[in-house]
Amino acid sequence: MSERQIHSVSAEIAGRTLTIETGRFAEQADGAVTVRYGDTLLLATVVGAKTAREGIDFFPLTVDYEERMYAAGKIPGSFFKREGKPTETAILTSRLTDRPLRPLFPEGYRNEVQIIITTFSIDLVNDPGPLAIIGASAALAISDIPFLGPVGAAQVGYLDGTIVINPPMSDMASSKLDLVIAGTKEAVLMVEAGAGELSEEALLDAVIEGHRVSQQICDLQLELVKLAGRPKRAFEPPAVDHSLEESLTAYIGRRLKDAINNPDKTARQDATDALKAEVLKHFTADEPEEELAARTKAVDGAFENLLYEEVRSAILTNGIRVDGRELSEIRPISVDVGVIPRVHGSGLFTRGQTQVVTIATLGSPGDEQRLDDLGIETTKRYIHHYNFPPFSPGEVKRLGSPRRRDIGHGALVERSLLAVLPSKDAFPYTLRLVSETLSSNGSSSMASVCGSSLALMDAGVPISRPVAGVAMGLITGEHGAWKVLTDIQGIEDHLGDMDFKVAGTRDGITGLQMDIKTTGITYDIMRQAFEQARQGRLFILDKMEAVIDTPRQEPSEYAPRILTIQINPEKIGALIGPGGKTIRSITEATGAQIDVEDDGRVFISTADGESAKKAAGMVEALTREIKVGDIFLGKVVRIMPFGAFVNLVPGKDGMVHVSELDTSRVENVEDVLKMGDEINVMVIAVEPGSGKVSLSRRALLTGETAEDRIAAGAGRGARSGGDRDRDRGDRPRRRP
Repeated sequence: MSERQIHSVSAEIAGRTLTIETGRFAEQADGAVTVRYGDTLLLATVVGAKTAREGIDFFPLTVDYEERMYAAGKIPGSFFKREGKPTETAILTSRLTDRPLRPLFPEGYRNEVQIIITTFSIDLVNDPGPLAIIGASAALAISDIPFLGPVGAAQVGYLDGTIVINPPMSDMASSKLDLVIAGTKEAVLMVEAGAGELSEEALLDAVIEGHRVSQQICDLQLELVKLAGRPKRAFEPPAVDHSLEESLTAYIGRRLKDAINNPDKTARQDATDALKAEVLKHFTADEPEEELAARTKAVDGAFENLLYEEVRSAILTNGIRVDGRELSEIRPISVDVGVIPRVHGSGLFTRGQTQVVTIATLGSPGDEQRLDDLGIETTKRYIHHYNFPPFSPGEVKRLGSPRRRDIGHGALVERSLLAVLPSKDAFPYTLRLVSETLSSNGSSSMASVCGSSLALMDAGVPISRPVAGVAMGLITGEHGAWKVLTDIQGIEDHLGDMDFKVAGTRDGITGLQMDIKTTGITYDIMRQAFEQARQGRLFILDKMEAVIDTPRQEPSEYAPRILTIQINPEKIGALIGPGGKTIRSITEATGAQIDVEDDGRVFISTADGESAKKAAGMVEALTREIKVGDIFLGKVVRIMPFGAFVNLVPGKDGMVHVSELDTSRVENVEDVLKMGDEINVMVIAVEPGSGKVSLSRRALLTGETAEDRIAAGAGRGARSGGDRDRDRGDRPRRRP
């Protein structure tokens, strides 16, 4: 067996070394590389089938990002202590990797390709997301699978007014931008971003800077290809029978144009389907049985090509869209809030035939989502879920768990609203928003942004400003011709070259997602798309703010009420009690949910204000700093020969020495007190270190204060219980 050949290339990116290596792992994969940046290390592998998959009209690419808990020195939290279904982070990273790679495979390629990225090590400094794209691209580039890459990727932050490439993960919490960009040396392919109301100019500058770094990483991959690349497999795209398309064109005439030029999606779809059925019947009527399936597929493909060309040429040549709108025109908008009874907030947003209702639910801090992944954050206070039932596009499909698309759309909406949410200190609720797509004809994710903004305001969440979103499309043609479309509908998304989603306030962009179906777009196209998106966003905000422009003053009557109190962090143990006994007793007595933060903040959540006040009083009493001179009404819980122990607050007792029980001498404690009696006592000493509390009943009976006693040199009350025991002759005996 020959010695294993290991090849690696490295470059300095943002002051750290990025290394791509091949030959060490996974030798039977068609392509396998490791990508290391700092101490974050990923393995990316690719395997491609040698033959095409029969009976499909799409490219069967799958990308899986596999998180391994050992990468961060963790053991999975599940019962089986084994990684289970992918986390949301893993699903989003898989989508992030897929999107810039998919357009770079040859047209008509139908061989299955599987990319698997496995985390070997995470240093919690360098984000693995962009590295997954780089690794997948490098594995494809050195393999024999046809691929028009390589693709580079970078993360871009915005810290203290400066663009920063690949900032440390810990810095992203204070960054006004979290952007991931991927592209070839020639053009940008994918952008994903959350932003703190940045301007279009700032976003474009970040894209340009990120693309510059991506180009550098493309060069690095090309170096590796020279060292270890394999010749690409021969691939000939399937021949297109243009004579069949010409025959269909002659037969159909203007009827296809008439069928698709309709603002109503259902009517347009019905007319198009009816015309296709007629065409299929006509052009397969005399076909032999053994050739019928192939002929049907060919006619179907030719019809779809005609549909594709008809829609695109009408836009490029005449600026005519299928529903008759201008290129920058937005469909009719309808807005409503409070449409669902008893929920904490709801917003209904309709744009054309796309309709989304979002429901907001306010929960206690204890309802935060706990995260079991490889990131820095362990909990999430704001959660957005997006649902896309099959009835929304008028289809019949099996209901199941959320698809990757649903999770991706939910994450985009979530990211778009983060910039306007109040802090936990100002509004301690956990927020869950659910967007239900009721009707879909393009850009339901951006409708979800609008519906979510409405629902938050309806729920009384004090967001800083409303957020709206709009999706832009692109049609390209020969000789560099292109047109940007505002508010694309389903057919324009399906047949177009770009899905460019922009969300934001009047002051700037908060969310951005750009996917390209071609081999990339220019900065001029992006600049135009940004401007049309800004105009569209302001138009939509006008419609929303005409219905509700500020959050309601109070949350819904059905939402929980939360009181926040601050205690000494050293008192947290006393509040919780052994095994949670003390805090559980307060919950049982009041019905309140109590959540305690490490910094001493206590959140008390109840259905009504009175229960919250009662629980707050118990918490304050329990965590109260006991000082000399404080007066308590306490219950006698234990009687000893030398005095009585009195419960002051839950979990804290003090001792009344027999000499402090009454104004006259007491020979027997039980002559004055019995178990369960409630008596008024004054604190006369708190022993440093141990915290033992000495009490006096006599001081209150005589009107004395702790200061009076100290001044008089009485000092009896300041002595510990042990001293008093010895006063009564209870010293340990000496051994003989």
